[in-house]
Amino acid sequence: MNTTLPRLLRFAALAGLACLTASFAFAQPAAAPAATPPPPPAPTLEQRVAGLEAYLTNGDPTAALKDAKGATPDGLTTPSVGTSGPGHNGWMMTSTALVLFMTLPGLALFYGGLVRKKNVLSVMAQCLGCAGIITILWWAFGYSLVFGKSFNSPFLGGSEYFFLKGVDSAPNTDYAYWVSQNVFSMYQLMFAIITPALIVGAIAERMKFTAIMAFIVVWMFVVYFPLAHMVWGVTGYMNGVWNAGAAIKAIDFAGGTVVHMSSGWSALILCLILGPRLGFGKTPMPPHSMVLCMVGTGMLWVGWYGFNAGSAVAADGVSSNAFMTTTLATAVASTVWAGLEYVTRKHASVLGFCSGAVAGLVVVTPACGFIDSTGAILVGVLAGAVPFLACTKLKAFFKYDDALDTFGVHAVGGTLGAFVTGIFATASVNANLNTNLKDVVGKSLYIEQLKAIALTLVLAVVATVVIAYILKFTLGLRPTAEEEQQGLDLTDHGEEGYILEVKS
Repeated sequence: MNTTLPRLLRFAALAGLACLTASFAFAQPAAAPAATPPPPPAPTLEQRVAGLEAYLTNGDPTAALKDAKGATPDGLTTPSVGTSGPGHNGWMMTSTALVLFMTLPGLALFYGGLVRKKNVLSVMAQCLGCAGIITILWWAFGYSLVFGKSFNSPFLGGSEYFFLKGVDSAPNTDYAYWVSQNVFSMYQLMFAIITPALIVGAIAERMKFTAIMAFIVVWMFVVYFPLAHMVWGVTGYMNGVWNAGAAIKAIDFAGGTVVHMSSGWSALILCLILGPRLGFGKTPMPPHSMVLCMVGTGMLWVGWYGFNAGSAVAADGVSSNAFMTTTLATAVASTVWAGLEYVTRKHASVLGFCSGAVAGLVVVTPACGFIDSTGAILVGVLAGAVPFLACTKLKAFFKYDDALDTFGVHAVGGTLGAFVTGIFATASVNANLNTNLKDVVGKSLYIEQLKAIALTLVLAVVATVVIAYILKFTLGLRPTAEEEQQGLDLTDHGEEGYILEVKS
């Protein structure tokens, strides 16, 4: 039987079916291409100009893009949004360098000149140690714990910026519209460095280097990071200016509570637990170099412009006002302190001028961005008188060995500054006070300040007691009597500050 014909018929049938299928497929309408989304709306010239004007006034560059309901159309933006402004960024980088200049070399020379020459390097090493260790802590955890918000807590920030993840050159608009977040983070790092370094002054010449560094590491996590978030964090417990839900509606422009009260009160407790230096009250312990002290004071004063004026986080009118009030209060306090010395001791010492200047800087710090020139003069008078009495009368009465008057200047001065800020602050100088505080400014703000003072004092004192006693019974706090007598430069660091060679 011939099988060729059936095979040809089957092949023809299959071919016909394939052609029919293909023609049916081609007959179907082609699938419509995906719809192309409309391009984002183009900003108007007025919106673009308004964005640039916001830079000049340190305002929100997105404000001009919002509609009547406060919403921004999708995709509508201008080049000024999410971009740091060169002038503000430049000022903040300068301020960052100035605040570091306060610690290295300012505070190192100021404290170094006030101790005996056998301990000058130990003080400088402690300042350098703070700069290194705090930088590492800040990179890893500190910045995020202070200025993050993922914890949604009034006491600690969050974990979103651990290891500075995502901290780039774009602004973090919770804190600044025109300053890069990486610059802002480095600026705040300098505050974190100098705060524990201030504690060194009270316990100078009698605490082991290893014990000091261990104390500072723990103290930063227990005291500084939580306190800085409470006062400056956007969700902070005591951030009265920017957190509408703050439980304590206090204000602190540049660190009266965060920096000076925390370090000053901790310094007092630590020096009491340590006990006095060998020979205290019996052996004269004058400063070994008032020249170094004077140079260090000048550096502190210059650097403090970054500390105070920089705390506006912009080169704007508030920053300019802080620059002025810092100058006035410091100069007046220096003069008042030296004048009181002249009245009570018949001479005005260089140490008196230096101590008064630092006291003026401390007391005006929380107030500088909120007070006018008259308020600054009054602050200067108080700053020259009250810490003077604390350092000369209170210290002599209670006989505690606050070696370099950290408590008298920073704790007393910082507490005084926090309180008078609540009295002298005015919205005519800083309109931000009207954001959440218009009902208390000029009225009951000082009560909120007292609450913040109390919380800061309790936190600093209790934490210091716990940390110090733990270290006392583990690492030990003091060197041996022989080592203390020899001097910490040699025993802790194997170096001498001065090697004088006499040529025959």
